[in-house]
Amino acid sequence: MDTTPRSPFRTPPDLATLNALSRNTAMEPLGIVFTEIGHDFIRATMPVDERTRQPYGLLHGGASVLLAETLGSSAGMLCVGEDEACVGIEINANHLRGVREGTVTGTARPLHVGGRTQVWEIRIEDERQRLVCVSRITLAVIARP
Repeated sequence: MDTTPRSPFRTPPDLATLNALSRNTAMEPLGIVFTEIGHDFIRATMPVDERTRQPYGLLHGGASVLLAETLGSSAGMLCVGEDEACVGIEINANHLRGVREGTVTGTARPLHVGGRTQVWEIRIEDERQRLVCVSRITLAVIARP
């Protein structure tokens, strides 16, 4: 008997499509790039530079949250039917470590994928795989407008 958990993704994930959807959005000027899709996760990177730092030289918490929401919402959209969409209804973030330069990597994994709501955990790490931020987003599944 196969004990591998079923993937939450209904739509076959495709990096090129995800990255193309980022054009002309908030993700593009911040340099967010989707880099990997796994059985139950999606991953993206974001540079820590003048676009994403706050005035004191550290990665801006708002930039981390934008990366987290991008990952959670994008993952959620891969789990719904063509006549549905996901919208964020709550997000939180704990900023655990400052980053001054380099690249951070965020990974979104599902905690709950239901018919009306989804909850995703997003872990953002620095280049040494140290946890920088942990975030959780709750999405509502709605009829596509």
